[in-house]
Amino acid sequence: MDPDRPVRVLLAKVGLDGHDRGLRVVARILRDAGFEVIFAGLRQTPEMITAAVTEEDVDVVGVSMHNGAHLTLAPAVVHSLRDAGLDTPVVVGGIVPEVDMPEMKAAGVAAVLGPGASNNDVVAAVRAAAHMSGR
Repeated sequence: MDPDRPVRVLLAKVGLDGHDRGLRVVARILRDAGFEVIFAGLRQTPEMITAAVTEEDVDVVGVSMHNGAHLTLAPAVVHSLRDAGLDTPVVVGGIVPEVDMPEMKAAGVAAVLGPGASNNDVVAAVRAAAHMSGR
């Protein structure tokens, strides 16, 4: 891995959730902080995300959740990555109740950002996840 290369983050929405405004804001926050952002966009499957991680040599996956399926879909992304032999950390943000965060972390999600997370929170969570992946 090239230490001079910016951290590469893949951002995606999983499932049928069609709300991408927050994901676009996060993309801008991360770009402004010096990350390289690959925007996969809406209606991604865990397998599509895994393929993109492999193709794009991604360091961190960011998934936005607003559809209430975070306890199913976020772990599915983690499992798909692990099944492909990838240890790429997954950061989840969006409408995630605080009570669900421990279960998501137990399922392998590196960080969970709920409503009200600041720009600094987003950058710090992705940097910490990148550090977990050796970046």
